[in-house]
Amino acid sequence: MALDSRAIGVFDSGLGGLTTVKKLSQCLPGEDIIYLGDTGRVPYGSKAKETIIRYAGQDAAFLAGFDIKAMVIACNTACSVAYDTLASTYDIPIYEVVSAPAKAAVMATKNGKVGVIGTATTIRSRVYEAAISDIDPKLKVISEACPLFVPLAEAGRTDANDIAALTIAEDYLKTMRDENVDTLILGCTHYPLLANVISKVMGTEVTLIDSGAETAKMVAEDLNMRNINSSNTSNGSIKYFVTDSIDGFSTLASRFLESEVSGMVEQVTIE
Repeated sequence: MALDSRAIGVFDSGLGGLTTVKKLSQCLPGEDIIYLGDTGRVPYGSKAKETIIRYAGQDAAFLAGFDIKAMVIACNTACSVAYDTLASTYDIPIYEVVSAPAKAAVMATKNGKVGVIGTATTIRSRVYEAAISDIDPKLKVISEACPLFVPLAEAGRTDANDIAALTIAEDYLKTMRDENVDTLILGCTHYPLLANVISKVMGTEVTLIDSGAETAKMVAEDLNMRNINSSNTSNGSIKYFVTDSIDGFSTLASRFLESEVSGMVEQVTIE
């Protein structure tokens, strides 16, 4: 008998949050997951703070309508400006994607130099600097906004030999290489899609921290601790909702998740 058989809700501005969903389903195979990708309004990273808070509120309200037991804001931009608002609105565990990767980076760095890449809004908010400083104020944090990474990921331009992706990555990551960072937080859940490109530019000796994957591990541990995980022994179901075209999302999602999602995606209006 399930301890709590209700689903976990996950939302992101596009398909980046699938990196979190993929890891969540590995850590908690018995859990049902409901995913909302706000593909009609992606990217969030270039929007005004008030707009992001409004969008995140609408995303959360949509998921809450399914009587979920927990929610993951799988969008670093939304976490950086809207987490407190959402956490005070809903009486369920709500997880952000900042604290877990910050902790992982602190544990991983050898030379005390941690890089953070993210959207303009996330970098401006300095949430990662604050989270890392809370753990170890002696570490040096170097941050860089990489606004074109989200469109590249959404367009499927993620191959390590893609000239456009490499050229953009080399420009964005120059400071990281100059500063000799040995650990790099992918501070946007879209960025793991570009991990091969980023690794090629930074070098394989630099540790990449996947914010979605680290968060998924934290969620799994916390649900177990709260005793609200599902005891379902068979694989849980995953439902996908998007606010724009199903076709483009289904193709990219299937490629990244390495499993077919065609026929499992529904287009919705949440405004």
